[in-house]
Formats: sequence, structure tokens, C-alpha cells
Amino acid sequence: MLKQLVKKTRSYRRFDGTVRINKTQIRQLINLARLCPSAANLQQIRYYYSITHNTNDIIFKNVSWAAYLKDWNGPKHGEQPTAYVVMLGPKNISKHLLIDTGIAAQTIMLGATELGLGGCQLASFRKDELHQALELPAELEIILILALGKPVEQVVVEKVIDPEDIEYWRDEFEVHHVPKRALKDLIIN
Repeated sequence: MLKQLVKKTRSYRRFDGTVRINKTQIRQLINLARLCPSAANLQQIRYYYSITHNTNDIIFKNVSWAAYLKDWNGPKHGEQPTAYVVMLGPKNISKHLLIDTGIAAQTIMLGATELGLGGCQLASFRKDELHQALELPAELEIILILALGKPVEQVVVEKVIDPEDIEYWRDEFEVHHVPKRALKDLIIN
């Protein structure tokens, strides 16, 4: 059921480093994104994937994790993602490309959940350094990075108590809590 799949598709930031994602799986996930709608059917998104330790380390060192968790610098060794999908587009990014990227990224995340995996969409990264380190084509720029792996953390959706406080947090047991607004607060009619 789609509702259950969506509910299980959370932003996971800690993974079982022993569970590797293989080439067939990562290509299967990107193929799901390929099938998504695209504004004017331009299909401008390009994908660079990594499933090797060396390239994963390069990407890991160039991304930032969980801005609300001030005392956390990202997953420790053994809990880092075992795969990444770097989403790229033409340098003159249009508003439609960003929408297409969001649709494709969420489709990949849903597909990962269906495979028993999980991930996190990362928009905070050292764009120039990573572009150079991965030797990406000059005409493309990085839009979004998806970190993927087998989740080892529990993520709990909570009700928003204070409408001004939507920051996620971790408790003393390392359970990740994510406040979500009520449906009645989102629908305006």
C-alpha cells in the first residue's frame, strides 16, 4: 500500500555499513526516476552513482548532515551510506528542473524503501570541490545528493506542538524524532 511505503520513507542518516548496495539495485532505483514525469518532457536530470568505498568516502567528506543536530557531524564509520546518487542538471537550472529533481528524488527514495533500504536527501554540500573530485562534466552542476543504505536508526513522526518549532531531534536512545504538522494545519479551505 502506498500510504505505508510513504510512512516508512523517512530521512535516515545512519546505516549498516556491512549491507552493500549493488550495481543492479542502484540502476533499478535510477530507472524508476527515469520513468517519472518531466516538465516539457525535457528529461534534463543526469545521475552519477557511487557504490564503492573510495568514491563514497569522497562524497561523504563533501556533504553536511542534519543541520538541526548541532553536536552531530554525521554518521560514524560503519554507519555511513553504502551508496550515493548525485543528481545533476544543466548549469542554467530552471524552476522546472528543480521540480523534476524533487519528483525523481522522492521516487528513488520510495524505491529504496521498497527494497528494504533507506536514505537521506542532501542539499548541503561543497559543490565545487565535489564536482572536481568526481570529475563531473563541466556543463552539469550538482543539484541534490541522495545517500542510501540499510537504515539502522529508528525515526518517529511526532505531532507539532508549537507551530514555530519544527526542528527534528534525537533522544537519549538515539531515536530520531521528526515533528510533522497536522493535516488540518496544511489544508487552507
